[in-house]
Amino acid sequence: MIPLKKAEEVAAELVGMLRPHFEQIEVAGSVRRRKPYVNDIDLVAIPGMADPRAVLGMLPVEIVRSGPKLAAFKFKGVDVDIYYATPETWGTLLLIRTGSKESNIRLCTLAQNKGWKLKASGDGLFDSGGTRIAGDTEESIFRALGLPYEPPEARG
Repeated sequence: MIPLKKAEEVAAELVGMLRPHFEQIEVAGSVRRRKPYVNDIDLVAIPGMADPRAVLGMLPVEIVRSGPKLAAFKFKGVDVDIYYATPETWGTLLLIRTGSKESNIRLCTLAQNKGWKLKASGDGLFDSGGTRIAGDTEESIFRALGLPYEPPEARG
C-alpha cells in the first residue's frame, strides 16, 4: 500500500513525462478517488502520433506487460497500469478504470435493468438494440442512466 500523497507525486511526475506523447492522459483508479492508501497507479491515455510502447521504452520504467490496449510497468517502485483509449472510448474507460468496483457494478446493474449494456472495454453504454447511447464522457453515462453525476471521490 502506498500513501495517497506519494502516489500523487509519482503519478504527477509520470504524467508530466508522458503528456507530450499523448493527446490526453489522466490519472484514474483509487488515486483519482482520493483513497488514503492505494495499491497502484492507473492511467487512461489517448496515444498521440508515436507508438505508446516506443514511448514507454524511452522512459526509466520496468515494463511488465505491454499490448495494444494496456501496459503494466513499474515506475519508481510503484506498479502502474496505463489503459489506451480513443476519443470515443475515453469517457467510458475513465469511468470504469476509476471505479470503484462497487460503483461499476451498480452502474452496470442499472444499465442491465433497462435492458442496456455498459461495456467495460470502454466502448460505451448501449441500448437493447445495440445502439451506443452514451460514453464520450462520464457525465453522459450518468445522465443516460438517469443519475446525477457522481464525482470520483464519492464513488467509494
